[in-house]
Amino acid sequence: MSDEGQVVANESHVLRYVLLAVAVIYIIISLFLINDLRGRVAELEGKEKVSEVAQKQIQEKLHITDEQMRAAVEELGSKVGMTREEIAKRSTELKRQQQQSEERLTAEQQKTQQAVGQVSGEVSGVKTELGGAKTDIAVNKTEIEATKAQLQKAIGDLGVQSGLIARTHDELEELKHKGDRNYFEFTLAKKKRVPVSTISLELKKADVKHGKFTLNVMADDRTIEKKDRTMNEPLQFYTGRDRRLYELVIYKVEKNSVTGYLSTPKN
Repeated sequence: MSDEGQVVANESHVLRYVLLAVAVIYIIISLFLINDLRGRVAELEGKEKVSEVAQKQIQEKLHITDEQMRAAVEELGSKVGMTREEIAKRSTELKRQQQQSEERLTAEQQKTQQAVGQVSGEVSGVKTELGGAKTDIAVNKTEIEATKAQLQKAIGDLGVQSGLIARTHDELEELKHKGDRNYFEFTLAKKKRVPVSTISLELKKADVKHGKFTLNVMADDRTIEKKDRTMNEPLQFYTGRDRRLYELVIYKVEKNSVTGYLSTPKN
C-alpha cells in the first residue's frame, strides 16, 4: 500500500471515531434532556394536581362567600331601607325643630328690638335731662361768678375799710356762706323799732326816687342817727364792751320800708 492510501485510511478511521464520539455525546445529552424533561413534566403534573385541589377549595370558598355575600347584601338592603326611613323621619323632625327655633329667634329679636328702642328712648330722655341739668348748672355757675364779681369792698361812713358788700339777697347768701362774719337780714317799716342782733333799728324816712333813707341805731343806751344815707353804703358804728365794728347796709328802698342786713364780727 502506498503512502497516500495509508493516509486516507487513517483519516477515515479518525473521522469514524469522531462521528462515533459525537453520536455517543448526542445520545447522552438526549437521555439527560429526556430525563430532565420527564422530571419537569412530573413536577408540573404534581403542581397541576395541587392547583386543582386549591381551585376546588377556592371554588368551595367562593361558593360559600357568594351565599354569604347575597345574605349580607339582603340584610344590608333591609337595614338601608330602615335607615332611609329613619333618616327621612329624622330630617322631617330636624326641619320642624329648625322652624320652631327660627320662630323663637324671630320673636326674641323683636322683643330685643323693642327693649333696645325703649332703652334708647329712655337714654335720650336722660341725655336731654342731663343736657338741661348741665345748662342749669352752667347758668347757676355763671350767676355765682357774677355774684362774686359784684361783691366788692367799700369805705364805710366812718372812713373804715369795709368788708365785702352785698347788694341783693342772693349776694347776702353768698356772704353768709363765706363765714367771715355774722349776717342778720331785716326789713324796717317807718316809725317801728325793730331789734336786730344786739341792737335796735328804726326807719325815719325813705326816699325811693333818690334811693336814700334816714334811720336811727340804738346801741349801748345811745342813739346814732344815720341821715340821708344811700343804698349799698356801709354804715359803721362801734358797740359792745370791746368796741367792735358793726356795719349796716341797706340794699333796697321802698316807699315806707327798707331792706338790708347787719354785719357783726364773729364771737
